[in-house]
Amino acid sequence: MRLLHTMLRVGDLEQSISFYCDVLGMSLLRRKDYPDGRFTLAFLGYGPESENTALELTHNWDTDSYEKGTGFGHLAIAVPDVYAACEQIRAKGGRVVREAGPMKHGTTVLAFVEDPDGYQIELLSEK
Repeated sequence: MRLLHTMLRVGDLEQSISFYCDVLGMSLLRRKDYPDGRFTLAFLGYGPESENTALELTHNWDTDSYEKGTGFGHLAIAVPDVYAACEQIRAKGGRVVREAGPMKHGTTVLAFVEDPDGYQIELLSEK
C-alpha cells in the first residue's frame, strides 16, 4: 500500500494551480473537466504519480469558497532550507503566516504558509 493523493476543494482553480506550481514548485500532472458533474480535478506534485504522492485540487464549478472546518490541519513539504524557502515564497507573492524558526517545544525548524484558499502548508527542513 502507499498514499496516492490528498484532496483539497478550492474556489479558484487557476489561482490555486498557479500558487502550487509557481510559488511552491509543483508541476501540473494532469487535469480533467467533468461537465456532467460540473467539476474539474487537477493533480499536482513533485514527480510522477507512480512514484510520488500527489495533491488533488477539486474545483466544483458552482462553489466559490469552502469553510475549512476544525479537523484538517495542514500539508507538509520538505525543503532544503526553511528560511530561504520563506524568502522565495514571499518574493513570489506567497503568504508566510508563521516565520521560519524552531518549533515551540523543540528544535525542529519549521514555517507555515497559506495557499489562496487559506489552507496551511508546513515547511520542514529535509532530514
